[in-house]
Amino acid sequence: MTDLRDVAMASKAWPFEEARRVLKRYEKAPPEKGYVLFETGYGPSGLPHIGTFGEVARTTMVRRAFEVISDIPTKLLCFSDDMDGLRRVPDNVPNQEVMAESLQKPLAHVPDPFGTHESFGAHNNAMLRRFLDTFGFEYEFASAAEYYASGKLDAVLLRAAERYDDIMAVMLKSLREERQATYSCFLPISPTTGRVLYVPMKDVDGAKGTVTFEDEDGTDTTVPVTGGNVKLQWKPDFGARWAALGVDFEMYGKEHAPNTPIYGRICEILGGKAPVNFTYELFLDQNGQKISKSMGNGLSIDEWLTYAATESLSYFMYAKPKTAKRMHFDVIPRAVDEYHQQLRAYPGQDAAQQLNNPVWHIHGGDVPKSGMVVPFSMLLNIASVSGAEDRETLWGFIQKYAPNANPTANPDLDAAAGHAVTYYKDHVAPHKTFRTPDDKERAALGDLRDRLAAWEGGADAEALQTMVFAVGTEHGFDPLRGWFTALYEVLLGASQGPRFGGFIALYGVAETIDLIDRALAAKLSAEAGPA
Repeated sequence: MTDLRDVAMASKAWPFEEARRVLKRYEKAPPEKGYVLFETGYGPSGLPHIGTFGEVARTTMVRRAFEVISDIPTKLLCFSDDMDGLRRVPDNVPNQEVMAESLQKPLAHVPDPFGTHESFGAHNNAMLRRFLDTFGFEYEFASAAEYYASGKLDAVLLRAAERYDDIMAVMLKSLREERQATYSCFLPISPTTGRVLYVPMKDVDGAKGTVTFEDEDGTDTTVPVTGGNVKLQWKPDFGARWAALGVDFEMYGKEHAPNTPIYGRICEILGGKAPVNFTYELFLDQNGQKISKSMGNGLSIDEWLTYAATESLSYFMYAKPKTAKRMHFDVIPRAVDEYHQQLRAYPGQDAAQQLNNPVWHIHGGDVPKSGMVVPFSMLLNIASVSGAEDRETLWGFIQKYAPNANPTANPDLDAAAGHAVTYYKDHVAPHKTFRTPDDKERAALGDLRDRLAAWEGGADAEALQTMVFAVGTEHGFDPLRGWFTALYEVLLGASQGPRFGGFIALYGVAETIDLIDRALAAKLSAEAGPA
């Protein structure tokens, strides 16, 4: 372990860089609370989306890296702000008229439009936990509503009342003049309507721990800041939570970056030490718009898992967290194939290379072997040209190419075959467009067909690829990219495709000859797809 720790201390993988920043907090003494706390926040105003998963996955990667370089125990806390008021009814839920009656009430008090839980907040919390459990995360879950009501935040709330003026001095500097006039870091819950009130305080008594405000019925009302009678505005809430729990690491999207000094200063005012922060770039949909829980745009976790295994999503989250990522269906095949490329490379790497390999961080060092003897992108192409309706059809091709592969010995390949058929039906078949070849392409395809008819080299993907290259070169395709584009568009009905030699080896020489014959006879372009 000492040797691995030394290597980890020098690793340039971003989780180790962040872990070393956390460790530096305790270079003089270990934490008084007995552990290092990693936290993620979740606003359950809508269904959990893939960005929420990414935050927990990436934080877990930093936590695992920390556990290599330190013996200090760790915890991961997933904190849900279900005390936040419902600002708008999400577009992607049923029974919206029922929810509309609960606008501005804490999410933990809004009826569940799905009718399965005691509140909308509880429903979304359950969804989040189900998603996180699917990936095997080790975490503790925290509900803001429960923390406020049970007294777990009482000490920091009473301190906030005592140091109200100091907190307000920080906040007022960040607000426009008209907002300053009505702002308070405390948001009382109306005793008469149950709504979260954005009203100025008439009095804050730090000694008694109470606030006085005008309730919605027009009466002056005094309530204690404890017992779930108030919540904190979201910026002060960040700092208060850090101070109350002793958070050591929290990451969030770049929209929070301008507020980080505010969060940190309020944490210090309330007696805490601001954690190490990591700011990641946003997740975008296919149109470049930010993914929103309420809009439901972009990929959901369930949608990704319909077409690929969980590890491929973790791989996608690991790569370049400070680069904006478009979350749309086309990214899935590449993520699957790149993940398995890294799995195959891992056994031959030295310790330093392994710690820089994404699969180490995905699997916490317990890295499995890849059974994907056929790339996912290739499975998609075979599903396309064969019109596969089930994974058994693909296995017929796979076992001709790799006779020793089978669903039991290669469970990841078996799952991928099923995913490929589903992905093909949903996202490839509806968009396939075949075109007829021009005279130059027709001549080259005829030549390729004749060479395949005389082929005696078996399913040698590299030799077949060399032959395909030779045909393109001899027929004057310069650059050769134009030749391969023609193969994809004429034979596969797509603008991009696999290494064509590998495709022939897997699909079969005789089957490829038939495919070319049908293209030359204009049968492919005349149909919706291959027969």
